[in-house]
Amino acid sequence: MSDEPMRVLVLTSSTGGGHDTRARALRDWAGREGSQPWKVQLHQALEATHALYRVGVGAYNVIQRTWPGFHHVYYNLLEFVSFCGGSAQAVLGPKPARAPGAPPTKADIGFMPGRDGFMDFVRSVRPRLIVSTHDHLNHGFFAAAKAALPEAPPVCATYCGELEGGYGFSKHWVNPAADLFIGAVEETTAQAHQLGMAPERAWTGGFLLDPAFWVPAEAAADEAYFRNELTLEPGVFTLLLSTGANSAQNHLALLEAILADGPLPAPLQVVALCGKNEAAQRTVQEWAARHLALRVRALPHVRNLAQLMRVSSAVVARPGTGTTSEAILTGLPLLFNTLGGIMPQEMITVKFCRGRGFGRVLKRPGDLGAAVRQWLAHPAELAAEKARVTAARPATRPTDILARLQALANKRS
Repeated sequence: MSDEPMRVLVLTSSTGGGHDTRARALRDWAGREGSQPWKVQLHQALEATHALYRVGVGAYNVIQRTWPGFHHVYYNLLEFVSFCGGSAQAVLGPKPARAPGAPPTKADIGFMPGRDGFMDFVRSVRPRLIVSTHDHLNHGFFAAAKAALPEAPPVCATYCGELEGGYGFSKHWVNPAADLFIGAVEETTAQAHQLGMAPERAWTGGFLLDPAFWVPAEAAADEAYFRNELTLEPGVFTLLLSTGANSAQNHLALLEAILADGPLPAPLQVVALCGKNEAAQRTVQEWAARHLALRVRALPHVRNLAQLMRVSSAVVARPGTGTTSEAILTGLPLLFNTLGGIMPQEMITVKFCRGRGFGRVLKRPGDLGAAVRQWLAHPAELAAEKARVTAARPATRPTDILARLQALANKRS
């Protein structure tokens, strides 16, 4: 086996933050683990390939920030027709048959704006392995990559972080012609089977997240973090108000709801993540200065998110797969923020959690006040919720995912 690093291209896109999170995690784990070195390059495939895709990414993120419920229209439009190949027969007509084992042709790729530029990019990288972490990068992009390198077509695999099947699970995640489909959980892999993925090419690999989420907790370090960095009190119920990559949040409405019904049954402190939204951070800080009965820390983007989640008592977040998976690894009870409606892919996250008996859905700000007061008054209920969250942890680690991908690439080399 050659000592030269294996060239790996990871395809992602910034619709939300989960796809990029998993792409970065794959790169970070590859830099830490494995008997054979990897040279990993991340590629924002939609944004870099064509203006049409950039518009689509922007539309998705605007909808997520302003009116999540409207995403049902957007989602169903993209389920009906693909702009990234693979489901374009309705537009281009039937694809011509090709000999088994023959490299894909441009006709196989389907309707894919920017196809030639992407193929030139693949030729410049010459990856041995391509991993997609996004649902719209598994059909035309895979075929284009193989067509670009017919003499040494790369192995093409999908990592899907969704947690359930059914409505909300995009059919674009599954390309039966791909070399491997990796599902985060058994429910994901089962959905891939239903969509035509052969059992021998679909595997359940667990969560693909930052290595920090597997670092063992250290009580002394966590207490020092609480006191010195957060300037909060260890041992007090700490509510984490999360925000996604697009800095979507309802922090003020939720903070008001916590105090709406008078004094709390036990002490409470809040950490409000504001991401890149500096205006939101200032607004929360100003609110906290006027409401000294509730200790609030407004923070920008944090690098030590795993530690912050580990020391928190519960998290309020949109039902995204990224935060949900992180909460499961840290045993952090979830309060799902669905103000403004719930997106299709968020519905299946809630479905997964409810199937395991945890996760509360907040449809209005007052639901948060009621949930927090109940847990403050009845700590045993919070402990039971935490136990149910912890029980959902996968048995596998990202090192198992890397090993499976490495074995597949070695088999094909």
